Amino acid sequence: MIRASRFVPTLVGAASLAMMVGLWEYVGTRDGSALATVLPPPSRFIAAVASSGFRIGLGSQAVPLSQSIVSTLLRVFAGMSIAFIAAVLTGALLSLSRVATWCLSPILYVLAPIAPIAWIPTAIVIFGISNVTAVFIVFMGVYFILTIATLAEIKRIPTEFLTIADNLGASPFSRWLRVVLPAVLPGVFTLLRTNFIAAWMAVLVAEMVGLRDGLGAIIMMGRNLFNNDLIMFGMAIIGVSGFVVDRLLSVISGRLLWWRI
Repeated sequence: MIRASRFVPTLVGAASLAMMVGLWEYVGTRDGSALATVLPPPSRFIAAVASSGFRIGLGSQAVPLSQSIVSTLLRVFAGMSIAFIAAVLTGALLSLSRVATWCLSPILYVLAPIAPIAWIPTAIVIFGISNVTAVFIVFMGVYFILTIATLAEIKRIPTEFLTIADNLGASPFSRWLRVVLPAVLPGVFTLLRTNFIAAWMAVLVAEMVGLRDGLGAIIMMGRNLFNNDLIMFGMAIIGVSGFVVDRLLSVISGRLLWWRI
């Protein structure tokens, strides 16, 4: 009975989503519905994209839908992974050096509020319109927040843990590797998952500035062609892909980072 109850939230969520899609389909397929012009029903925009073999673009420039999805996922995961590693290393440096904290903390708190989208013109000038630009935008969107979170998690570590490590003869590096790092990883990863939506939106906007593939490029293609079917299809794929990635991050957090103080 208890095991069955675990699936109740999933079933209720799936039912509510199905009801929303069904209502959308019903309203959109009614004759004379003005809403269908702006928000075409799922059966219409899926059929429109399926007629082209799920290839997005014109002529020889068309790319498979799978390529667009994979490209976006690789860009966002690359940016988030680099930001995660850099944030943890920066937090380690600041926690080990008081002078480094005095010098770098003001910079972190000044740059953290800047929206990642604001970095796009600078990124284009430096890297051009390329995959590196998209990865850079994702990195800038989460690095500063994760670094600040790492410092906050380090301050949360009970002093008893560090005292015991010192009493056992641990070196500063060994203490950081065996005590501090395991203590901060769960909290920082949780914040990484929370900021995934910001990173996801950042990479989509970066893809709209001229990249040939990616989910953001699908939206831009639909806009340029005044094709609402393509726009709605792109939005649907973005929503589903983002949901799947969020669930994947949740599983990773639960399986690999099961400890927490």
